[in-house]
This record gives sequence, C-alpha cells and structure tokens, in this order.
Amino acid sequence: EEEEEEKTGLLNPLLQPVLTGDVEGLQKIFEDPENPLYDQAIQLLLEKDIVGRNLLYAACMAGQSEVIRVLAKYGADLNDNTARGYTPLHCAAAWGRLETLKVLVVELDVDIEALNFRQELARDVAARYSQTECVEFLDWAAARLALKRYIAKVSATLTESEKGPGRLFKEDKNIILTACRIRSEWLETQLEASSINEIFEQKQQLEDIVTPIFTKMATPRKFGIKSDLN
Repeated sequence: EEEEEEKTGLLNPLLQPVLTGDVEGLQKIFEDPENPLYDQAIQLLLEKDIVGRNLLYAACMAGQSEVIRVLAKYGADLNDNTARGYTPLHCAAAWGRLETLKVLVVELDVDIEALNFRQELARDVAARYSQTECVEFLDWAAARLALKRYIAKVSATLTESEKGPGRLFKEDKNIILTACRIRSEWLETQLEASSINEIFEQKQQLEDIVTPIFTKMATPRKFGIKSDLN
C-alpha cells in the first residue's frame, strides 16, 4: 500500500489464481492430492512477502471476494497484520473495494477496530485515499458494532444482577430481555438496509428503556420506620 515499499521478487504460484478469481483452480490445489501444489498449499497460503502480506491481502486489494471466502475456508487469518499494522481490511479500504469490505465485515466478522502504525482504522485509510463509499460503509459498520456491544453489555449486566443484592423485578427483567431481543433481530434482518441514523435510533431507544430500570436497581431502597406513638 505504501508507495515506497519494496516488492518481493519471488511470486507465489497461487498468486495468479487469486488475482484472477480462479476459485475452482484454488479449490483443486487445496483439495486434490494429485495436484502438484497440494502438499505446499497451506504453506503457500500463509507465505508472506517482505512487508508481511500474504495471498489474502492480494485478494482484498484485487477485490476478489469469492477468493477471500475460499482462503478463509482453508485457514487464512482474516485479522492478520503486516509489519506496519495493516490488515486485509485496511488494504480493501485503501483500494476502494466496497463489496470486499462488506464480505469481510458483515459475512466474515473481521475486526474493524484494528489500527495500523499510523493509528488509523480501515475507515481512516479509506478517507485518506478518498474512498467515500468505503468510509460511509465502515461508519455504518461501526454504528452496528456499537449497538451489538451495548446489547451484549446489557445482557451481561442482567446476568450479574442475578448474583448481587440489587436483583431486578421479574417484570423489569422481561422488559429488558424483550427490548434486547427485538434489537438483535432487527440487526440481523436489516443488515445493510438500515442507515446509520436508524442504528443510532435503535440504540437510543434501548438505552431509554434500560437506563431507568438499572438506575432503579442501583438505588438503595428506603424503608419507612413506623412509630408506636400513633
């Protein structure tokens, strides 16, 4: 990705099918014992150039999404990083491979928060190279991740509440569980049909339901003292 980086002189024999999207050819190499490259396939899959990039990076830069699925199936590390901290996601973002980003993030669930040596997210790299559509998608992915994490946090708090003194009333617990389930199902069914604003709205709605209940749970209960003088 960096223009000043050197290029390796020895080409990986799997590079050509990766760059051309020859999925069938790759599958034969990995699955056919008669193929001359069969015994070396895994080694070639993991082999890196002098800056730390393997075949997966090439597939991401070339926008070969189906190849990426195949390489992942055979053991490629989707969250791998180079000597400078660039991940396959960073590379796809820099090259403006929007469909590849969607496969990596939505389908293969890669880490969108990985930082390179400049402390840049993939989103920041996309912005540096003026890949506007990629920036918008990765912003959407970040909003989606924030909602998923909030749902997980709320669920964990519910579990912890069962062990502590500030236990929830059954009715309150059911309200929260239902609210979390609805948002989880919404995330799964909407996928890319949702906008960033809609995701933020869903998170805000959940917070509006959960926060008062958890606040009530954390507030010490006051017990009145009856006087015998009355």
